[in-house]
Amino acid sequence: MTDQADQAQPTERRPAGARTRPGQAAPPSLAAPRPRGELRTWPRSFAHRLTSPLPGVRAIARLAREGRLRPPVDALRQIPELPFEPGPPPVVGPGEAAVTWAGHASCVLRVGGLTVLTDPVWSRRILGTPARVTPVGVRWEDLPPIDAVVISHNHYDHLDAPTLKRLPRHTPLFVPAGLAAWCRARRFTDVTELDWWEAAEVPGPDGPVRFDFVPAHHWSKRTLTDTCRSLWGGWVITAPGGRRIYFAGDTGYGHWFREIGHRYPGIDLALLPIGAYDPRWMLRPVHTDPEEAVRAFGDLGARAMMPMHWSTFLLSAEPPLEPLQRVRAAWEAARLPREALWDLPVGASRVLIRPDE
Repeated sequence: MTDQADQAQPTERRPAGARTRPGQAAPPSLAAPRPRGELRTWPRSFAHRLTSPLPGVRAIARLAREGRLRPPVDALRQIPELPFEPGPPPVVGPGEAAVTWAGHASCVLRVGGLTVLTDPVWSRRILGTPARVTPVGVRWEDLPPIDAVVISHNHYDHLDAPTLKRLPRHTPLFVPAGLAAWCRARRFTDVTELDWWEAAEVPGPDGPVRFDFVPAHHWSKRTLTDTCRSLWGGWVITAPGGRRIYFAGDTGYGHWFREIGHRYPGIDLALLPIGAYDPRWMLRPVHTDPEEAVRAFGDLGARAMMPMHWSTFLLSAEPPLEPLQRVRAAWEAARLPREALWDLPVGASRVLIRPDE
């Protein structure tokens, strides 16, 4: 079967406001938006998209032998110190954008006049993981009507069925290739699955808002028999006028960041994961550590970075506060402007203001 990423797609002009970094070749034209909700056929497996081999039996045995599955007990004393400032999303004016961190990879984006959820997980507990250590930062009843949801991949801490059940079934869902059947089985009627470098749109008050699915260094698995049966990736969301937000989802560090920055110049805000990275011998291929996230920010050429994927579920062995401490130190070591690091507490919000406004 032909991989749809390799098929030629119609192209469209780049949105107004997109910029190329000095000395860099002009980016390729973006693919024309695909119809929402179309039925598509995919390869049986996306394992050929992996950028690193998945851990085998020996790696799992070593992990169990070392006992480094969760932070040491004495480090759990840091949990009460995790920053938490719950509140509703801000009201934004025409042409403005804002982000609210609900926790983990769940964000409420206000962009292009739309309200978009990223990997929404409002559940207290997910399969195979201890309960969340900070509550959800935004009460469900405080959310405005949801105009779209983006899903990065099918792992339980990113695709949460109980949370999705709270949404109206006509809510537009944008998901990786191979995941639409799962959503349609739960009676969602507007499901668009995309391959890497493909896009679709949602109408907004000032024009269509574009959703591009982009690569990530990760994998997928939800049951014992579906390893890499659906794709994984991040999302670039572009509003009319060119305001652009990149949501990385779950990813390790690698060459895709520079390619994303090349194809989508002028990213205003990058939402990048900084947690669940220890032990490195096991997790380096699929989870960036704080220093790698700062490096990825530079590769992307983004204006601001919001760290995420920490302070919510204790998925690995690093102490709870260590990701924040290390990302701040790496940011300072890179001599980046402090105001461009949006190290928000869970529940906090920030309004995006472009330098030319």
